[in-house]
Formats: sequence, C-alpha cells, structure tokens
Amino acid sequence: MTVIKRLSQTTESWLQKKGYSTENLNERVDNGATALIIASREGAIDVVRDLLASDVHINLKNNDGNNALWFACFSNHFDLMRLLINAGIDLDNQNDNGVTVLMYAASAGKTDAVKLLLAAGANPHLRNLDDFKAIDFSSTVEILKLLRKSASKSGNRN
Repeated sequence: MTVIKRLSQTTESWLQKKGYSTENLNERVDNGATALIIASREGAIDVVRDLLASDVHINLKNNDGNNALWFACFSNHFDLMRLLINAGIDLDNQNDNGVTVLMYAASAGKTDAVKLLLAAGANPHLRNLDDFKAIDFSSTVEILKLLRKSASKSGNRN
C-alpha cells in the first residue's frame, strides 16, 4: 500500500494562493509552470521540500523546456539549487534552444552557480542549437577559467 504524505498547511496555502491543486502536484499553469518550478523561482524552500517529499515529478519542464533548477538559478536561490541537485534533478536539461542551466549561469556571471553545477557534475561540453557550449557564454574571466578547467578534466564528451 502506498502512503501519501500529507502536505503541510503552509504548502497547501501556498498552492491555493498560486492557483494550484493540492491533489495534482504536477499540474501546470501559466506557461506550463508546475508548483515546483514556481516555488523554486520564488525561493519557497519549505514548499519545495514538501513537494519533493510528496513525490512530485522533479524533472517536469515549463513550455520553454526549463526545469525547476533553471528557475532556482535564475533567482539566485543556491540553497534550492543544492536541494534540487541532491534530489536528483536533471543537471543537463536542455531547453527548447538547447540551453542548459550551466550555459545560463555562465552567461549571467553567476560564478557561485557555475561552481555548484560543475561540482555536481554538469556537462560543460553540451552544445545549444547554435552550436555554443557553456564556455562560449562565459561573461567573466573567472567563469571562463572554471569552465576551461572543468572541460579539460572531463575530456571532450560532445
């Protein structure tokens, strides 16, 4: 028999305020965003923990092909990025343009996010639809060096 974890009152209230069902935790609303995606973007770590404990589908994407890790990174919620990574989210998810969260972090100058993603095993060799890798998006010298070092350690995988 499967035991379904009861959501906390905080999570239930959050879901209702955002227009999500408390019965279908994988429901998609605006632009295909799931509750996990929105909670990750907003930094609602207790809600994210509750959703993950309730067996939400961690790798669902919005209509643009981005998963919750993208939005945690976008909003600089590195604690949430760690939580999602430890829960097994797809580090190398490529959105509709073939862009990974590592490429995004490199282009946005998010050095701490680049370090976190590389340490977790993100693939620096993936290419987007325009044939660019994360290193091609490096917006700072430090990020360029981090990606060069990582690429040389891992060899040319793509």
